[in-house]
Amino acid sequence: MKAASQTLRIIILAGVTIFVLLLYSLCLMQMQVVNGEKLANIAEQGTTKLQRIKAARGEILDRNGRPMAVNALGRDVTIDKAYLPRDQMNEVILRLIHIMEDADEDWIDNLPITETAPFAFKDGDGYENAIAILKKTLNMQQYATAENVVETLRTAYDLEELSDEDFRRVAGVRYEMQRLDFSISNPYTFATDIKIETVPKIKERSFELPGVDVVESTIRQYVSGDVAPHVIGSIGNIYQEQWEPAKKTSEGAIINGLTYQMTDTIGKEGAELAFEKYLKGKDGQRQITLNSSGDVIDVIEENEQIPGNTVVLTIDSQLQKVAQEALENKIHMMQNDLVTYPPGKGHEADAGAVAVISVKTGEILALATYPSYNLTTFRQDYAELCEDALRPMFNRALNGTYTPGSIFKPVVALGALAEGIVSPTDTINCTGVYTRWTSWQPRCLSVHGPINVMDALKHSCNIYFYDVGYQLGIQKLDEYAAKLGLGLPTGIELPEAIGRVSSPEVKKKIHQGDDRIWQDGDTVQASIGQLDTKLSPLQLANYAATLANNGRRMDLTLLKSVKSYTFDETLYEHEPEVAEEIDAPTAFSTITEGMERAARPGGTAGAVFGNYPIPVACKTGTPETHADPNSTFIAYAPADDPEIAVCVVIEKGWHGYTGGPVAKEIFDAFFFSKQGKTSASIAFDTLLP
Repeated sequence: MKAASQTLRIIILAGVTIFVLLLYSLCLMQMQVVNGEKLANIAEQGTTKLQRIKAARGEILDRNGRPMAVNALGRDVTIDKAYLPRDQMNEVILRLIHIMEDADEDWIDNLPITETAPFAFKDGDGYENAIAILKKTLNMQQYATAENVVETLRTAYDLEELSDEDFRRVAGVRYEMQRLDFSISNPYTFATDIKIETVPKIKERSFELPGVDVVESTIRQYVSGDVAPHVIGSIGNIYQEQWEPAKKTSEGAIINGLTYQMTDTIGKEGAELAFEKYLKGKDGQRQITLNSSGDVIDVIEENEQIPGNTVVLTIDSQLQKVAQEALENKIHMMQNDLVTYPPGKGHEADAGAVAVISVKTGEILALATYPSYNLTTFRQDYAELCEDALRPMFNRALNGTYTPGSIFKPVVALGALAEGIVSPTDTINCTGVYTRWTSWQPRCLSVHGPINVMDALKHSCNIYFYDVGYQLGIQKLDEYAAKLGLGLPTGIELPEAIGRVSSPEVKKKIHQGDDRIWQDGDTVQASIGQLDTKLSPLQLANYAATLANNGRRMDLTLLKSVKSYTFDETLYEHEPEVAEEIDAPTAFSTITEGMERAARPGGTAGAVFGNYPIPVACKTGTPETHADPNSTFIAYAPADDPEIAVCVVIEKGWHGYTGGPVAKEIFDAFFFSKQGKTSASIAFDTLLP
């Protein structure tokens, strides 16, 4: 019985084994015979990868369609991992480097280690952060030495057998590849904008350089690199500080709401940054199919790239050039003319800014800063620019803040006239000394006698504005300054200094001890634009434009329109927006009359505009500073129907009227250049019978 049971178990086990073998045979036959061809294709096909097709960046034009930042055709050397055998990577890179050296070409190398042995970390500004990123990329502790890093680079990139010279050159490329996530989906740009003569030297050796290609690319070109560099700005690589905290998705990192790859460029300053959302294009995609051996067997373009949009600025590039040159020439003339501007009287002038605004629209026509720089050579000049004590990269027109001095007096006039404290014909007796107090008696530059508001503006009488400002009071003075936009954002899309207007709150915030307490004498000083008031040239130009516009203050803008890359669609068109309206027509007409008188013979700017063929309204200022006084000047024209407003600031310029000739050249260019004439020739024509 026991033997029979054992025999039965053996039979059952044998039956199960035979069944399993039959089942396996059937599956094998299914795979080999029925699905054999399909599976063989899958095995041969291997994998598919998506590769980006980089989109062109949108261009930047001035208001008249003149190019400012455009795309020029360039030639980049790229390495595509899909075609590069892994075991030949270092060999191919070294061959390519030799070709580039023979052709006197540069390639991308951001490895912060010296080019020759004994190797050490590079020293200087910017390298500290680059060294920290290097160690992090290599998964090393931050205390690692240069020797430790070099050893890791040799091992990680299989460079042990190379000489020191070849090691350093290849390591620079391999490190950049790793840092920028070189992969089949993400080809590596080895060099940019190579000479056309270098192209055949690479192409003819393509059999030795698998994966290496020369492709056409768009290179950012600044047509006139010295025109409005602070406004246009620049582009550059994405900083590690931007990349690391950004939210990552399958498509890349989201920075300011836009998706980027680590190898992308991005707007860094100026319009390039402010209008990034319009300028950035949408990348396309191609599908690459590889077999099991890693060979490319098919390439299909899936999505076409869409270039960025064209940004049209409100800037008039020709007027901008005139403003820059007029400011620079005036400063140079003051430095060289020791008769008119001796030491201590303007000879020290060394910097300044100009802002020009379209009165009725709030469109910014020009923003000039001196000293300046050239976008075309910006990278080569960067170290020198950083060391320049005059800070040529600093945008004085937007971010410089200056005590306005007497150009602030129309604020007091407006408040006093609008509040009924004075009438246009009321007079105050100027004896040259303000005698309200016995302990402190501020002075005027002249003795004007009984003087009304219009002549007080004409002669810039301190005594008149001391007294009227005292009667108006600091609260009302600050209220009207704010209505005119002083100490408030202008609306411009670029970063700007907001500035401040003197007030009890401002004094309490920035001073110490007893100096924090507001006195009546502070109101008097604030009334002539002194004390703690600090404003930007752009704010002051907008203030002048608001006076010109009879109290209608516009939001300022640099963006006139946005067009599609091919100009077949308008995506945005600027519509003027009113920020504030002041209902005081009599006050504004009175102020305009006073500022017109300042431009006529006998006025503070009469020597500049006394015979000008169109009426100009202006105000000069010589604000006191801790060093040499600055020169401030505002103007608008034509005074009877204003079109543009100008502010000129010259640091250490001493007299407000020194800014007048700069404004005059701007008016000449705006009103007369299209006629092929100057204001002088038109003035001469009027004398002819």
